[in-house]
Amino acid sequence: MQIDIVAVGKVKERYLRDAIDEYSKRLSRYCKLDIIEVADEKTPDHASEAVERQIRGKEGERIAKHLRDGAFVIALAIDGTMLTSEGLADKINQLGLRGVSHIQLVIGGSIGLDDAILRRADYRLSFSKMTFPHQLMRVILLEQIYRAYKINAHEPYHK
Repeated sequence: MQIDIVAVGKVKERYLRDAIDEYSKRLSRYCKLDIIEVADEKTPDHASEAVERQIRGKEGERIAKHLRDGAFVIALAIDGTMLTSEGLADKINQLGLRGVSHIQLVIGGSIGLDDAILRRADYRLSFSKMTFPHQLMRVILLEQIYRAYKINAHEPYHK
């Protein structure tokens, strides 16, 4: 299975990069993983909704260039479906059984995803009604993908 994380912005904090590297290494046993970073836009303080829409649009165009025909696209969105870890494991397993060999998970920037990307998505996934820093979300997402593979392989993993 090919899994891509398409994310807006660079991870600057070393401790987060170290965690991303660790989960990427662990996942290499189960799937082919690529992390694709697209440039983020500076968002001015107190930006209007129109300015934020323009920013999401620019970031969305950058994301769209990396979305592949035939890939199953999962957008991380606060209004998406919330799953348990076992539910995510089942989702990945079911996609594989349906013949899907490429999953792309999309993490937006600090003000979210463009509507065009949300419409392109085959599925919307929410981790919580809370908002998380998008850099930290990469670590959380990678950990949950790793956990899903461990669940599907019936291998032990700490709880």
